[in-house]
Amino acid sequence: MIIRTTAPARAALIGNPSDGYFGKTISFAFSNFQATVTLWESPKLCILPSVRDHETFDSIEDLSRSVRLFGYYGGIRLIKAAIKTFYQYVVTHGIHLDRRNFTIQYESTIPGLVGMAGSSAIVTATYRALQTFYGVSIPKPELANIIRSTEEKELGIAAGLQDRVIQVYGGLVYMDFDRALLESRGYGEYVCLDASLMPPVYVAYRTDLSEVSGVYHNNLKARYNAGDKAVVDAMKFWSDITAEARACIESRNYKRLSELMDLNFDKRVEVSQVSAENIRMVSVARACGASAKFTGSGGAIVGVYEGEEMFNRLTEELAKISVKVIKPEMAPFSES
Repeated sequence: MIIRTTAPARAALIGNPSDGYFGKTISFAFSNFQATVTLWESPKLCILPSVRDHETFDSIEDLSRSVRLFGYYGGIRLIKAAIKTFYQYVVTHGIHLDRRNFTIQYESTIPGLVGMAGSSAIVTATYRALQTFYGVSIPKPELANIIRSTEEKELGIAAGLQDRVIQVYGGLVYMDFDRALLESRGYGEYVCLDASLMPPVYVAYRTDLSEVSGVYHNNLKARYNAGDKAVVDAMKFWSDITAEARACIESRNYKRLSELMDLNFDKRVEVSQVSAENIRMVSVARACGASAKFTGSGGAIVGVYEGEEMFNRLTEELAKISVKVIKPEMAPFSES
């Protein structure tokens, strides 16, 4: 039997990056891009390389570009870490695994280094495949925690829970990472919202190279832990506007939602360094009449637009600065 599982790209609609600091976010998963894992039984446990793991290059420039995009270790490290932590989970919980081995391979169409959660998508899809193969069920809130731990503790990838929650749950999700909830039960409040209430949104991403999210998050965390007032106040601001944004979605107040999304990005510029290229991308989108904020830590934006004329203008103007625009196809809520 061949098992094939997927995990979609995600966009933070509002509230990021407060998810790593006891804040609130709203995020949605979209299936235009996704990570796919294929697994089948085999005599030995084997991890097959994907395009980002190859060791043969057309030129020295090709090698340099590959390292910039995928790092020195590609995606196999993500698969290895997921398998290791999955095994640790079943051992800790006294779950018996039969002694079958498997071959596993992944591929991903999620653009790299543009804040669409490509790494966590590979880990999430791997966990889904392993659960199916061994018949193990992990509750969604717990699975999101494990995926985050896999990336942080095993691989040193710094990020909040938001990416893992939305890729585990799918759809459109409001997340409250209240400290009391996290410390008492280990996970926040995750509410699946009605995606049909969403206004027309676009996602746009740079087709040149962006920045690694861990660099941004590490700097922010150090400042937050040091009690930097601007950062601490920003986390509360992002949390507060997320609660308001949820009410805007439910009441279809799209004008105010757009304003809040713009404020989300503007506050980020106030408290951290944002590259000129990323600021320009946001400025061009706003000049077209749309709202614009980061989908993650940089390299891609999300916003509300009004009508096909505005969408076409977004597409044309952003293409001039090497930015591609898409209409995200909302991924359904996950059953498992």
